[in-house]
Amino acid sequence: MAEGLSLEVVMATSEQQVLVALKVEEGATVADAIVASGIGSRFPELVVEEMPVGIWGKLVARHSRVREGDRVELYRPLEIDPREARRQRALAETR
Repeated sequence: MAEGLSLEVVMATSEQQVLVALKVEEGATVADAIVASGIGSRFPELVVEEMPVGIWGKLVARHSRVREGDRVELYRPLEIDPREARRQRALAETR
């Protein structure tokens, strides 16, 4: 498909980062871009369909339309609350 919108779909775990550059048809949604990227097959342990999504760091609905140059991001669940992580680091530093 020579015409269409160029964009990226990105996902990261603590071990791996994946960026898929692709073209989608005009009028495509965030969900369409995620499916077209095939990124779900790279992370079979995660339920990609239920993960929060965003464009350039801003949460959006999956039915939101994508635009040229968008960076669609999938957000994985936090393993630990950032405040708790800071607290644990501070405790470790005082020991």
